[in-house]
Amino acid sequence: MFSIFLKKFGNGLLIIFGVVTVVFFLFNILPGDPARMMLGQRADVASIDAINKELGRDLPMSTRYALYVNDLSPISVNNTVDSLSHAFVDAKKYGAMYPLIHFGKFALMFKVPYLSRSYQSQDLVVGILVDALPGTALLSVVALAFAAFIGIGLGVLSALKYQKWPDKLNMIISVLGMSVPSFFAGIVIAWLFGFVWSDVTGLNMTGSLYEVDPFNGEVLQWKNIILPAITLGIRPLSVIVQLTRSSMLEVLSMDYVRTARAKGLSMWSVIFKHALRNALNPVITALSGWFGSLLAGAVFIEYIFGWKGVGKVTVDALEHYDFPVVMGSVLMVSVFFVLINIVVDLLYARLDPRVRVE
Repeated sequence: MFSIFLKKFGNGLLIIFGVVTVVFFLFNILPGDPARMMLGQRADVASIDAINKELGRDLPMSTRYALYVNDLSPISVNNTVDSLSHAFVDAKKYGAMYPLIHFGKFALMFKVPYLSRSYQSQDLVVGILVDALPGTALLSVVALAFAAFIGIGLGVLSALKYQKWPDKLNMIISVLGMSVPSFFAGIVIAWLFGFVWSDVTGLNMTGSLYEVDPFNGEVLQWKNIILPAITLGIRPLSVIVQLTRSSMLEVLSMDYVRTARAKGLSMWSVIFKHALRNALNPVITALSGWFGSLLAGAVFIEYIFGWKGVGKVTVDALEHYDFPVVMGSVLMVSVFFVLINIVVDLLYARLDPRVRVE
């Protein structure tokens, strides 16, 4: 098991390094000048040059890349006297660094990965993302719970009504759910249930978990999570329906299920105590893998429904050329995705030793 962990961890580090490289060069060759966005269209050339120098955008691309990787690395080399980046200054200010070896004005230190500061607010990107992460995590968990509960139920129903109209209807719905893009489904669902039928549903087109009330301050609004969670859960729900159906059909044809029926056990006892428990193994694996995908897929859903999370923060930052926030959010989601997949692979190997994890 430990060797499997080392192999998966090493592969994960390579993936994250590749993501870091792609993200850096992608956002540094995109058109647009953050300094002009910060100062406005009437800013003079001297002011723009001063801001770009402050942001380090006047340095050669190779130097900027080296500094970026150094800032992200937990173990890095920093100039403690004339630092070329703000990483050392901010790490020292917030107590998030631990010097290991000093050599002259440089030091090898262990620190929290530094994602720079927002071009617009000058806040630490880590703080911005940490503040937005609970909203995305909550939305993903609720969407996954919705997909699992409804998807398993419909999958069992399809297996029991194989080739009958409930089965055919579920298959049509699941194929449609996998085919329709999430952003299109989000727009339609928000318009129908949050605008056209809002008097009946009582739901809004947009809204976050907390809304500001002029008299009561921040008010918890659980109803605002319903539409984005349903929209985000449509695709995993469709996959779970088909997985549960195929797995249940396979299990129901096995000898021990026939034996349980021959002993006179009720249909519900056979299904829930014998068949379903064994049929859920591939479904549980799929659910674990889908969580990372939902974190990444929440970007457009959060923006459409105005849900405060990493996705909405990312899109808002893109509109203002706030590259550090966008780069930080992409890297954070990538790290979560890699970690979740490592945990899923290890759990799968632990639960089923017959499976060889490559």
